[in-house]
Parts: sequence; C-alpha cells; structure tokens
Amino acid sequence: MPAEVRTPAGRLDTAPELPAAVEELSVHAATRLGWHGTVLPQMSLLGRRIVVVADVLTEAHAERICLGYEPVPDRATVSTWVWPELAGKVPPAAARIQGVMAVARHWRTALASVVPFARYAETAIVLPWWAASTHDYLVHCLPRARRYGVSVLTADPEAVTDIDAPATAEPPATELDATGRWLNEAVYEKLITVGAA
Repeated sequence: MPAEVRTPAGRLDTAPELPAAVEELSVHAATRLGWHGTVLPQMSLLGRRIVVVADVLTEAHAERICLGYEPVPDRATVSTWVWPELAGKVPPAAARIQGVMAVARHWRTALASVVPFARYAETAIVLPWWAASTHDYLVHCLPRARRYGVSVLTADPEAVTDIDAPATAEPPATELDATGRWLNEAVYEKLITVGAA
C-alpha cells in the first residue's frame, strides 16, 4: 500500500512503496533478465545506489593471487593503469560485470542511478508495479529508458515482471577506460568480500 507523504506544496500525496526488500527484488530481477553471477548487496558507486550482478574471472583471479595483487579500490591509482607506459604492468581485470540495476520508488531516481553504467554493462531499473500505470511513466520514463538501453521491470507482491526491454541496446564497451577499470576493481573487491571468489 502506498504511504501518504506531504509534497513541497503541502498537499497529501501517495508515494509508491516497494513490495519487498531491495535484495530480494534484485535477485528476482537478475533471474528475469538472465544475468548470471553473484547479485551483490546494494552499494554506492559514482554517488549512486545500485545493485551489481557480477562474477569473478577465474584465470585472472588465480593470476592475481599468485602475484599478490589484491583489489585496488583507490580511484586515483587505478586511473593510471590505462596510461600507455603501464601497458602490461598492471594486474588483469578479475571481474565481469553482467549488469547494473537500480531498485527505486520512482523512475527518475532509478534511471539517474543506472545510466552512467550503461557504457560498461547491461542496465535495468526495478519499480513498484503501480508506477508503471502512470502517465508520467508512459510518456517520460519509457522513451528515456529505451534511448539509453535500460530495461524496465516492475515488482508486485507476487513477482518481478519484465515490462520493457530495449530491442537494440548498444553492447557495453569491451576496452575499459579509467572509470571502467576502477568500477571493475570496486566490484572485484566486493566479490571477494562476499565470498564469491
């Protein structure tokens, strides 16, 4: 049931609540999207609250263990790894990000959270089921989600349902830039922390 809240103008409004915990909805959404890997707990990356689905690259992980390369979450350090003079001298990327999703009560929040990651992985947003019947959602959310290649799913008390998936999303970049490499290290560190490695 939506909770009553006051808008800035003082009017009573209803804000859609999520029908289940973010972790539960994330697992169902990842399954529905066909993303294989570990569904990591919600985290903050690039100032956005997201859920990442990723897996460890076994060979790269084994190489890093042998050479003593632990995850490097320091963004300034990792940004130098793409410099030409460091080619072949930095540890290999040891995580594969399958997808990034945001579970939120409003489509604007969710879309703002995942769009920066669309360059590096598949992206999706999960919204409460009644949010999908609003005029704002149909006129504003779906066109923007399609433009950025973001899948849109809705969650009701029974299941997570696929509402709209982009037909021709651009494939994520295979060559990682400095930001992509840092995201990979942050996710790799989280995979090790949760015991997925």
